[in-house]
Amino acid sequence: MTKTIATINGLPDTMTPAFLGRLTQLATVGPDADTLTRRAPYTGAPLADLPVATPAAVEGAFATARIAQRTWAAMPVRRRAQIILRFHDLVLERQEGVLDLMQAEAGKTRRDAFMEVTDVAMTARYYARQAAKMLAPKRRRGAIPVLTHTTELRHPKGVVAVVSPWNYPLSMAATDALAALLAGNAVVQKPDVQTALTALWSLDLMLEAGLPPGVWQMVIGRGSSIGPALVDNADFMMFTGSTASGRQIARDAGERLIGASLELGGKNPMVVLPDADLNKVTEGVIAACFPSAGQLCVSTERIYVPEDVKDDLLTRIEARVAKIRLGAGYDYSYDMGSLTSESQLATVTEHVTDAVRKGARVVAGGRPRPDLGPLFYEPTVLTDVTPDMKIYREETFGPVVSVYGFTTEEQAVAMANDTIYGLNASVWTTDGRKGRRIAARIHAGTVNVNEAYAAAWGSVAAPMGGMGASGLGRRHGGDGLLKYTEAQTVAHQRLQPIGPPNGMQWPEFATTMTRVLRAVKRVGLS
Repeated sequence: MTKTIATINGLPDTMTPAFLGRLTQLATVGPDADTLTRRAPYTGAPLADLPVATPAAVEGAFATARIAQRTWAAMPVRRRAQIILRFHDLVLERQEGVLDLMQAEAGKTRRDAFMEVTDVAMTARYYARQAAKMLAPKRRRGAIPVLTHTTELRHPKGVVAVVSPWNYPLSMAATDALAALLAGNAVVQKPDVQTALTALWSLDLMLEAGLPPGVWQMVIGRGSSIGPALVDNADFMMFTGSTASGRQIARDAGERLIGASLELGGKNPMVVLPDADLNKVTEGVIAACFPSAGQLCVSTERIYVPEDVKDDLLTRIEARVAKIRLGAGYDYSYDMGSLTSESQLATVTEHVTDAVRKGARVVAGGRPRPDLGPLFYEPTVLTDVTPDMKIYREETFGPVVSVYGFTTEEQAVAMANDTIYGLNASVWTTDGRKGRRIAARIHAGTVNVNEAYAAAWGSVAAPMGGMGASGLGRRHGGDGLLKYTEAQTVAHQRLQPIGPPNGMQWPEFATTMTRVLRAVKRVGLS
């Protein structure tokens, strides 16, 4: 579908002042709030003035949320799920507007924005269908069969603070909040200031779907300003962002003895085995490295390929990268869009410049494209990268990938694991059994075989998250919902208390119990 693009500031015609103003009014702020101007990455033109919350406003949001949470938690799970399913339908129905909004705020292509719509719909449907079962009381084996009736209950944490990033403004704003809400929590969320409008759009649709006011609130501001107020008031922290910020949140949460789930940085590897189909690998490289201009936590930044086919693969990748359509447009015409911020452009430029200065060879790309817009950078492929270069170990978070050679599979696995991170990886082979075996040896929370990242990410019934410096906790699957709950065990002892029966002395009881415990082991009971 071709979009009509407004001539004012190069923004789509859906981005009217009335529409943007209505969204900003959904933010929770104090009186006489300051504003912060956001700019569209495609052009650098002003997009919207956002109201900024103070620490006092954040505390007020938590106070309101605590009151609203009591009624929300008392609502039957299936009723909460119905609201989430209505939200699912509204996201699909109103997707054109949020596609425009994501592109305007993040500078990504429409196809990348659409994948966020898909992700939100899939996650909302999964949790809405599964939450009642996951949260239902569960019978557990008691201490003494028949006499001990033991039940596991799940209670909401209370008010969850969600700090969501700019790179996937709909997916990361909505999906973590949905799981927390379904578990019976209220949410106070700080979206990144660059993409706060998309987060506010999600809140707007949830209110339309029937979410009671006050249960989900948005506060806008810099982490340095309102971050401490979030941690100080939250009952659980959900954070997606840099490893450095994640470490600080973990320290602060630990001091308060509250839980935290952190999805952090990555330096994700792709391992190409000797039997891999290079045509499929070449397309896989494009899919793995350049969506959202490489500003994707699970995108590939390192490729390991057998030395004897490395040059062949580099030639194929060079030819394929040359066909990537780079540009700005509110339709499906382009393959890759803009970087989102000046800081990301500076990092990408610094990493590539440093590598080339120290001897790396540019196979494709390697330069900014100010002729297309202020933050565009070409999809870039490097080789001959060495450990003294910044790009070798540091996360670039841009459209840049380095290609390395190996001689044995053992070496390939060791090179893939030579990182402090462990978020995502992929293995490419025509032997699926071998691919899964190699995948199990890679230190990463998700590993895909013959796919870049979408297979694992899209398997929403399975957990997704990082190892090492890539974070703590998981989203998706049962882990992604139950982390927002407190487990409680209720054990009802009937008839006979635990201890010596009436008339039996402790020495006799100890001897009898020792025999029983040995017998239980022999018959194989747990």
